[in-house]
Formats: sequence, structure tokens, C-alpha cells
Amino acid sequence: MRGHPRRGEAGGEVSEASADRATPARTASAEAPSSRGAEVGRRIGVGLMYGLWKPRVLGAWRVPTTGPVILAVNHSHNIDGPMVMGVAPRPTHFLIKKEAFVGPLDPFLLGIGQVKVDRSTADRTAITQALAVLTAGGVLGIFPEGTRGEGDFASLRAGLSYFAVRGGAPIVPVAVLGSTERRGRLMKGLPPLRSRVDVVFGDPFEAGDGSGRRTRKALDEATERIQKQLGAHLEHARRLTGRR
Repeated sequence: MRGHPRRGEAGGEVSEASADRATPARTASAEAPSSRGAEVGRRIGVGLMYGLWKPRVLGAWRVPTTGPVILAVNHSHNIDGPMVMGVAPRPTHFLIKKEAFVGPLDPFLLGIGQVKVDRSTADRTAITQALAVLTAGGVLGIFPEGTRGEGDFASLRAGLSYFAVRGGAPIVPVAVLGSTERRGRLMKGLPPLRSRVDVVFGDPFEAGDGSGRRTRKALDEATERIQKQLGAHLEHARRLTGRR
């Protein structure tokens, strides 16, 4: 079942009109997040994720080596984003709810090129920054379900289809499995230390129908295509890894 068609990935309103008004060419105050910072974030992620757990990464070669790409990641645990940042073959800029940018995490997350999203409004700055990432040929990370849940891609927000069509970027589905199977003894909110977490990258696909249309109907149709692709990838990843 699709989520409300006017809600974006982080829960904010994303309409065609408001997003188009927020393109980089029209909103000079919102600059693209630092690509160098994202590379630093990737290196930090590598150290933390491989130091604390045992990621098994499958299909990372499917991520295009150049050009704009969107990683569409299922989301059932707080470590899913950092895990993908650490194992993805390219630096990734994730859309992250502003509530996560608290205390020292605020300058840190901004410094490593992540995008702060205000879920209470149509966050034009975040939309502009996300499109700027794609315009620069970077990698944008999105949790299509909008928030942490079952991680089954059962309910998608419309923002993913807009960014894919507007940014001209293929979508690579990513399934993170094993992050919620058990709780650790030392840190109850995290998977057990040195446990295996599987990250499965799928084949890239285009969300649009090739017409370039960005009407509400076209985006709704794109969202339906995306949901089928993501659901199929998740089932494939479960069979491949033997996990649920």
C-alpha cells in the first residue's frame, strides 16, 4: 500500500510545485552537501561497521561507478543508514530527519555531507540539497518508507519517485537484513557485537516511464513501479541470505 502521495521520505510535504521551486538554480542559499565530507563519513562508517559487526556485502558491484544514483534502503534499525554508508562503494548523502541532529551530532552529520530534513513542512532546502547531490553526479540515500518500521517496503512515500524522475537518477534497491534479529548484551539497542549483518544491493532501474513527465499521475505510477521493484529485491535478498 502506498503512503500518502504528498508526503516525502522524511515525512514532509513534497509536491511537484514546491519541489520545482526549490531547484538549485532557484535557491542559491542551499548548497550541495560536501562530497569530501561524505567520503570522510564513508571511511568512518567502514571503521565502525566492520569494527563492531561483521557485514556481509552482496552485489555492491551493481552500484554504477559514476553518475547520479539513488540508494533506496529498507529501514528497521538505527544502524541501517550508517551500515550502508560504511559498505557502499561510493560516498553517500542520506536524507536524515532533523531530530537526529542534536548536540554534537548536528555539526558532525552536516560535516560528513548528510542532509537535514524538517518533516513538519515542505523542506525546500533539503529538496534543493538532495537534487544538488544528483546534479553533481553523487549518491543520494533514501529510506522510502519514511521512517523506521518493519523494513519491508510495504508503504512508500512519494518523494523517492520525484527525486528519481526530477534528478534523472537510477534507483539501486538495498536490503539490510539481520540488524533486528537479536539485541546485544552490552548495548541493548544494537545488534550483538560481531554479529553478521547482510547488505544486499540490487540491479539499478529507472523509475520513470521514459516520457520525462512529472505530473502527479506520473509520479504515482512511478511510485507503484518502485514499490514492485523494491519488494521483489527484498524477497530475493531474503532467499539469498536465508534471513527474514
